[in-house]
Amino acid sequence: MCLSNLATALQFQNKYREAESLYRQALAMQRKLLGEEHPEVTTTLNELATMLLSMGEYAAAEPLFRQILALDRKLLGEGHLNVATDLNNLAMVLRATGDYAAAEPLFREALATRRKLLGEEHPDVAASLGNLAALLYDMGRYEEAKPLFRQALVLDRKLVGEEHPYVASDLNNLAALLKDTGQYAEAESLYRQCLQIQRKRWPNGHTDIANSLIGLGELLIDRGDPQGAEPLLREALAIRQKALSKGNWQTAVAESVLGRCLVALQRYEEAESLLVESDPIIKANRSERDKRTLQALNRLIGLYEAWGKPDKVVQYRAMLPKLVQASPSSKP
Repeated sequence: MCLSNLATALQFQNKYREAESLYRQALAMQRKLLGEEHPEVTTTLNELATMLLSMGEYAAAEPLFRQILALDRKLLGEGHLNVATDLNNLAMVLRATGDYAAAEPLFREALATRRKLLGEEHPDVAASLGNLAALLYDMGRYEEAKPLFRQALVLDRKLVGEEHPYVASDLNNLAALLKDTGQYAEAESLYRQCLQIQRKRWPNGHTDIANSLIGLGELLIDRGDPQGAEPLLREALAIRQKALSKGNWQTAVAESVLGRCLVALQRYEEAESLLVESDPIIKANRSERDKRTLQALNRLIGLYEAWGKPDKVVQYRAMLPKLVQASPSSKP
């Protein structure tokens, strides 16, 4: 098995650090044997960058995606399907770092190219619809995002079947929007459908499962069931701790949401430890415009309000004004 194939196998097992090392070894060998401008080099670069994106390591992923885009434009020309994929991937990094204005035209260009070359009924078109919808959701443009999420879900169910990871991703995305707009019953049903698909595909755990567990856990807290949320959130945290490096912001988000759950359970000291430790990690890795930054801060404020510590409430509220202006959502 070649190094890149072995790296892909390790990635599928959530062994990201081992996979990254092998991808980089494969790249070094390919560059030496084939030169920089070779399709195999671009393929391995893309596999490495995509994995880094999934790990939340955006500063490492972005230059790789830009390099891939430049290579494909040179080797394949504008309007090529690979270039559309590159635009989509770069837009995903920009969305993740809060540069929504730069991401939106790239997502729209990728969608237009895919529709032109592939037609309306293709999984890549469904993926582009879902990615654009996710950006609009992050920007607070829910009414624009919702029909795109539903369209992506309908397409994927038709094209790849009910139990495909694409369908699970669509269900998770739509559930998150419905949760944030107070449509809890439908959102909970979609989260549980999503988890059923994911657990069947990845019985030993996967970061996608953690994402869905956190969404469902937050929903249960919103519905007044923190007891039901706690085991889900602890499972999500364990998955991320195992799969991601120490200090990863995605692990910190899982800690922060679990902290909110413990506040609802009136276990304030345990909650404080999680919320205080996770907040600076999220701040250091997310832009001030990212809603996760503001949510983490609001969870700390909520803790001290519930605990009856007004001095701490004042301390953390003083950090809010600058962030509120830049964030599309301040819901804890």
